Amino acid sequence: MKKKLLFLLILGLFIFSGCGKMGEKDVINKLADKINSSDAYYVEGTLEIVNNEDIFTYDVNVSYAEKDNYKVDLVNTVNNHEQIILRNSDGVYVITPKLNKSFKFQSDWPYNNSQIYLLGPLLSDITGDENRTFKETKDGYKIVVGANYPNNQKLVKQEVTLDKDANIKKVVVLDKDNNPQITMNFDKIDLKSKFNDNYFDLKEIIDVKENESNTENNTENNTENNSQNNNTGNSNQSNNTESNSGNNSNESSGGNYNTSSPETEETSSIEDVIYPMYLPANTYLSNTEKVSKENGERLILTFDGDNPFMLIEETVSYEKEHLIVPTYGELELMASTVAIVNDNSVNWIDDNIEYYVVSDKLSKSELLEIARSVSVLPVSK
Repeated sequence: MKKKLLFLLILGLFIFSGCGKMGEKDVINKLADKINSSDAYYVEGTLEIVNNEDIFTYDVNVSYAEKDNYKVDLVNTVNNHEQIILRNSDGVYVITPKLNKSFKFQSDWPYNNSQIYLLGPLLSDITGDENRTFKETKDGYKIVVGANYPNNQKLVKQEVTLDKDANIKKVVVLDKDNNPQITMNFDKIDLKSKFNDNYFDLKEIIDVKENESNTENNTENNTENNSQNNNTGNSNQSNNTESNSGNNSNESSGGNYNTSSPETEETSSIEDVIYPMYLPANTYLSNTEKVSKENGERLILTFDGDNPFMLIEETVSYEKEHLIVPTYGELELMASTVAIVNDNSVNWIDDNIEYYVVSDKLSKSELLEIARSVSVLPVSK
């Protein structure tokens, strides 16, 4: 009887000590069940990208609904430059609301490389890596898997941090020396989200952004007008007080006020030439040309040598009617913006300047290395 009680006691202690503790398979299965059972989700977080000695930070909002509907809103916290990556049944778009402009192209995005802010592709990286490592930590778990960035070979692995309930909290992309290059901090994950039927339509996004812009302008106008009215009232009150005190001056002291509504700021010229900080071997700047164009300027920098290329910088302006530009290429997240990459060029918009790196000789990775080195914001007016 005593032996039986002792056996039951030991068995109970073993079961109790193991209760709530999960191994690698349990954690990954639980994570997979959560993501795969979600028809729609919403994510909020911050994304940090290291570029040379600088760190660029984005506020990120991600919306997903089944049948390949994605909307990723990226706002650069330094210059407030916003871009939206949209995928729906019509294709893939890169939208720049500030310019009322979109690039449209057929693409495998987001399935052609790792995407640390999208749950489905991230889960695929985890489950598809047979060489992954798993470790239990004080606050949860850590899984290290390979990274798939074809155009940036220095990004080799991803470190995924989860809490005790197998919720993703953080993902860090590391180079071969274990230096963090991209970090995504997940502040909110809602796996039971509901979206309107037209939520992922391009027109809906454009209309929402236009309404937001109009609301901001109206708020600014109302604030400015209220401030002016208060200042005018205070001035009149001051004049009346001075007049009653024996001041015979009839001159108004209300001052001059700008009551015009604010206009969209547009870049019409480039004050400084922006040079790439990286050049391929035996390559040099051979010519710089500035030309005028309608409502702006264009700079053409020609580099000759063993690895010739051109860097074009030109001003862009707000489109009165939303402009959709059909294009060919792949999406690439750079330090401060989203770029479009094809076989012989990289194209991106940053702070009202559009850039092109063009070469018939350089590879995509080489073109991107040059593009990433154009990291200094131009002084424009």
